[in-house]
Amino acid sequence: MRRVIVRRRPKPSLKRLMPVASPAGNVKILDKETLDRFSPAILGLGDISVPAREIEAMAAIFDLAGFTRFCNQVDQHLTVPKFLSSFLDWLFDIIKTRLTAGNYDGRKAMWAELPFLAKFMGDGLLLLWNTKGMSEALICRVITTLYDICYVYKHQFYPEMRMVVDKPPATLRCGAARGRVFSVGNGRDYIGHCINTASRLQKLSLLTFCFPQRGFNIQEHMKEDYRRLFVKKSVSVRGVGENELVWVLEEEFNKLPEKLKAPFQDP
Repeated sequence: MRRVIVRRRPKPSLKRLMPVASPAGNVKILDKETLDRFSPAILGLGDISVPAREIEAMAAIFDLAGFTRFCNQVDQHLTVPKFLSSFLDWLFDIIKTRLTAGNYDGRKAMWAELPFLAKFMGDGLLLLWNTKGMSEALICRVITTLYDICYVYKHQFYPEMRMVVDKPPATLRCGAARGRVFSVGNGRDYIGHCINTASRLQKLSLLTFCFPQRGFNIQEHMKEDYRRLFVKKSVSVRGVGENELVWVLEEEFNKLPEKLKAPFQDP
């Protein structure tokens, strides 16, 4: 009778699964100190275990429409750094200028505080304002300031940049929302539903400026010359909710194709 020998397959070990290569190959040999540097610390958030701090805030997200296409042009390394440098210098300068009420003893008198967070997001910027103690009229004035910045970009900054770089983004979009935000780590970053809402609204359909009814009583507290620019609509916003009341620019909305107008309803 023929004897059958059954051999057990050895269990794999972590050591066995580790690739083996010589220093002369493609594998990099790293010491422990170098490996340890790859940790959450490189995110620059500080101590992530610190309890979150809650702040009543307004989030605004600026987005450069067409920035990806701009970055994909021929020899983009010759144009993208120049554009981004000019754009960010311009954006921070105009924010400071628009929030300045006048000069006082060699210093600037500001009608509103500067954002407590400014975060670059690749093709735009997140700004957070602390709204504690801000009146409804002041909050509406910040909204009109955001609109002014988008307007100046389209009618002044963009035409000037066309003379400097090839095919720069023609439109600066903006979405804004109010709510509570929570600090991450030592306050170097924040999370909150209003940030997500602002992000969704800045890319709502083909519209370039949008903010919700919730938290912005523009009927009573916005100056009429700005108030008449906006129209209220009801629309479903992905990740936010169904039948959300939002304010959009009436002129932009009227120019939308009928197919894109369909999701928007009169409240």
